[in-house]
Amino acid sequence: MKLHKLHSATGAIALAAVSAIATPAQAQTAAPDAKAPPPPYTIATNFGIYSQYVFRGLTQTDAKPAFQGGFDLTTTSGFYAGTWGSNISWLHDAGVVSHGASLEWDLYGGYRYAINDDFGLDGGVLYYYYPGSYLSGVTSPDTTELYLSGSWKWASLKYSHAVSNLFGIPDSHNSWYLDLSANYPLTDSLTLNAHVGRQEYKGSVGGIGNSDNLNYTDWKLGLTYAMNGWNFGAYYTDTNAKDAGYTLAGRNIGKATGTVFVQRTF
Repeated sequence: MKLHKLHSATGAIALAAVSAIATPAQAQTAAPDAKAPPPPYTIATNFGIYSQYVFRGLTQTDAKPAFQGGFDLTTTSGFYAGTWGSNISWLHDAGVVSHGASLEWDLYGGYRYAINDDFGLDGGVLYYYYPGSYLSGVTSPDTTELYLSGSWKWASLKYSHAVSNLFGIPDSHNSWYLDLSANYPLTDSLTLNAHVGRQEYKGSVGGIGNSDNLNYTDWKLGLTYAMNGWNFGAYYTDTNAKDAGYTLAGRNIGKATGTVFVQRTF
């Protein structure tokens, strides 16, 4: 989860000077076409309905619908903060929950810098919160990641580094995810979406390295159509995630799947 538009006006100073010479009494009246400076921040709201929630190639809702939405505050200086949420089921499917844990609530903030019209940098922190009660001995799935990304036109490369255990896996500090994405405009309304990512786990449990069964690569290909502020899309995702690490509710949550959605940003 951005472009900033700059506005300027010309001619107001010259008009004010002419008015001051001709009619001194009007010198303190602002030029009628003078523009107010842009606000120091903007707030955007987003909401979407998805046939399922897929995150890093893994279905989070057992291939069932997801309702998602959030808020973003962006300042003209480049700092931003936001929150986002979605229903999930993977923690229930894993059998580690005694109550709740049907929500993912994300909190994030960072700084975005435009080098020029083509290149940009973005860095920040993202906290994944899963409110609920868990069985004794279960590692909390709450996760904190630091991220840094660079973008060029319609392509971006993002690195995310876990400074906590990653999504409930014991001893998984310093695990990381690398995300290469492209959103190429085919027309003014239609965009091609492509992505490949790599998840690497650190640490071990019971003498077995987390990387043995949990490391995987995921990829995605889709299309998004924009119309009157709405986005309609579909995408295909797949991974090479191992059954031993990602079988929940009797099936591998990283298997190939398709998703459709409708989304709106206000």
